[in-house]
Order: sequence, then C-alpha cells, then structure tokens
Amino acid sequence: MSVNAQVPATGDLADTPAAKQTRRRGEFGVLNVFSHGFLIVWAVLVVFPLLWAIVTSFKSDAEIFTSPWKLPGRLHFNNFARAWNGADIGQYFINTVIVVAGGVVLTLALSSMVAYVIARYSFPGSRIIYYLFIAGMAFPVFLAIVPLFFVAQNFGMTNSRTGLIVIYAAYSLPFSVFFLTAFFRTLPTSLAEAAFIDGCGHWGTFLRVMLPLAKPGLVSIGIFNVLGQWNQYILPVVLENDPHKYLLTQGLAKLTVSQGYRSDWSALFAGLTISMLPILVVYAVFQRQVQAGMTAGALK
Repeated sequence: MSVNAQVPATGDLADTPAAKQTRRRGEFGVLNVFSHGFLIVWAVLVVFPLLWAIVTSFKSDAEIFTSPWKLPGRLHFNNFARAWNGADIGQYFINTVIVVAGGVVLTLALSSMVAYVIARYSFPGSRIIYYLFIAGMAFPVFLAIVPLFFVAQNFGMTNSRTGLIVIYAAYSLPFSVFFLTAFFRTLPTSLAEAAFIDGCGHWGTFLRVMLPLAKPGLVSIGIFNVLGQWNQYILPVVLENDPHKYLLTQGLAKLTVSQGYRSDWSALFAGLTISMLPILVVYAVFQRQVQAGMTAGALK
C-alpha cells in the first residue's frame, strides 16, 4: 500500500501565515532601526547647540575663542549678572513675561469661546467663520506688517505692551480656534444636555462643564502659544520702538550688535541662556499634558 505524500512547493511555503508574519517582522525591524536612527540624529542636532550655548555662557571671553569645545576652567556666574543688569536683559525678560502672559491668557479666553460655539452650535455662517479662521493660518505676518503698523498707530497701540498683547492674541487665534474646535467636538454631548436639564444656561454649561473637560486641549494650545509668542521677533521690532519696553528678542539683537564695540561675548551667551531656560522649563514640566492634549481627540 503506497501513500502519496503531498509535499508543498517552495513557493507555497513562502506564502504560509508564519512566513508572512516573519517577513513583516523583518520589514518592521528595518523600519524601526531607520526611524530610531533618524530620531537620534535629529535629537543630537537639536540638543547639542543648546548644551553648547549653555556651557559657553559660563566661560570667559578668552575661553570662548581659545577653547570653544572644552568645559570652562571655572564657572563665571558674573556673566549672568552683567547680562541681567548691564545689558538690561532683566528688564527685557520682565517685559516679555508680561506681554506673553497677557497674550496667552487673552488667546485662550477668546479662542475657547469661539471654538465652543463653532463646535457645538449650528447657525447660518458658522462654517464660513470657521473657514475664515483656517484661512488666517496661511496668512503670513510679513504680508500685513505695513498696514498693521498704521492700524496700530491709529489706535494708539504702538510702543505699548497692551497693544502687543492684543496683536499677539489676534495672530494666535486662527490656529488656537482650529485646534480647540476639533477638541470640543470630541467631548460628549450628553454632559452638556444634562447640564441644560439641571437648569444650567449656555454660559454655565460652558464654564462649569465643557471648559474643565477641555483642560488637556487648553494646556496643549497654551504651550504652543507660549513658544510662538516668546520667540516672536518681527512684531515687537515694528510695533515697539521704546528701548525701555523692548522684549527679549529685541534685547538680544541689540546686545549682538553691540558686541562689535564691547566684545562682551560671555554676557551675550548668558543672555541667550536666560532667554532659553524658561521655554525649556515650561516644556519639561508640561510635556505630559501636551502629549495628552494631542492624543485625546483620537482616544475619545
């Protein structure tokens, strides 16, 4: 009695589920190695200049030019004192904190209200308003800088911290409304309906129910606005000409120009470090909230 054994061909073995899974694992492994390698290179390119600038801020002027890649022989903390007082970085820092804090608070207040109405209420023209805000994201600041200057001048908002706060908020609104509108749409409608049944009005529902639920999104967009407004340069240069009201970006540019005459490079790097540290600290503290806000819409 003979048994005819069916031996699968080589091509059939390659198409078995186990072989396909093994092949996919190999492909994903190669892709992971490439992506991780790219991220490591990108991290080095970003982190190394920051660390170099911070280390250089503790060096003397002689060490900056004679041994730029070495650690300082001793820490020169007086560089920061000269930058803070002698170069007026302290005043510029305070001005920047005031303007950015006011701009971010005003942006969050206005954008949250606009986004909530667009996301939760249907009325004629709501889509047009939403698309106008989206169009504002593609509107470059350089295109409107000249008419903006004359408008601000006519309203008395030049050389004014209040004027900068209002203009910062206006330029931050499009992306903030776009981001928060998508976030408010992910929130459960049943909670708002329950609040209305319990006697809450529109303002009460927004302030007591929906706004607390949107906290991850507010934190995320707040961080983005802090980063963008802290690093803003063109708007304060055009709208702020009073040296006593300069922001950090203007102060650092002024300090850089003055180095051609005084050669106080250590104070320049100290001022640069002072301007970077608040942003690094803010992101390090709130990075979990930023990640939660970015992924909350996909998880709900």
